[in-house]
Amino acid sequence: MFFRCEVAVLMLALTLDGQVHTGEVIGGREAQAHSRPYMVLLQRHMQDSRIKHCGGFLLSEDYVMTAAHCQAKTFNVLLGLHDIHNRVDVQSLSVEQSFPHKGYNVTDLRNDIMLLKLSSKAQINNNVNPIALAGQDDFGLPESCSVSGWGRTENSPYMSVKLMEVNVTLIEDQRCPKQRFYCSEGETGPGEGDSGGPLVCEGMAYGVVSGKRKTTSKYTKIPDYRDWADCVMKNKAKC
Repeated sequence: MFFRCEVAVLMLALTLDGQVHTGEVIGGREAQAHSRPYMVLLQRHMQDSRIKHCGGFLLSEDYVMTAAHCQAKTFNVLLGLHDIHNRVDVQSLSVEQSFPHKGYNVTDLRNDIMLLKLSSKAQINNNVNPIALAGQDDFGLPESCSVSGWGRTENSPYMSVKLMEVNVTLIEDQRCPKQRFYCSEGETGPGEGDSGGPLVCEGMAYGVVSGKRKTTSKYTKIPDYRDWADCVMKNKAKC
């Protein structure tokens, strides 16, 4: 199944969930087309009929990971997308079931992680390919990290037409690991708009873009959730 939605839908200004949710790439650059084949754009159809957006990333033919605060009534999952004006070979899939972490706390965003079971399998190719998750044994602070998304940039109230990316440097802050987050500091990085995208370090997904307080960005720490993720994908059930 391929993308047949009108470009106008994707050009809607992002409807933000709240000031602490993040995703807008600030100070970034355009990613090389399809250099991040795991990237997903989620169209979220809400109870009030509005459409909001989040990022996400492909883990297998039939599972996508995103943030728990990206929950919706129904989803449309776009795979193989780079430029929203170019819809050739973009796959559009629905979601059979969502699995937000049962411990998700909407107030402080703890356990802000969710898996989406696709209704049909993605067609794996050069433009659509899963990313590996960091393992439980990947302790310490990873290096060479980046985030990406189609969120609005600092100079526009609208979504970026093309996938953007930016490098981030994780910081040593004892408050972050205690809350099962990685953190980065600075004006550049994710902002409001397309939460749920991956924090990619050393070629693996280490975190899920979650929230921001002032200039500190937070990413749900994937190594702390590997047992949960593996359980959900193996059993196709809540864990």
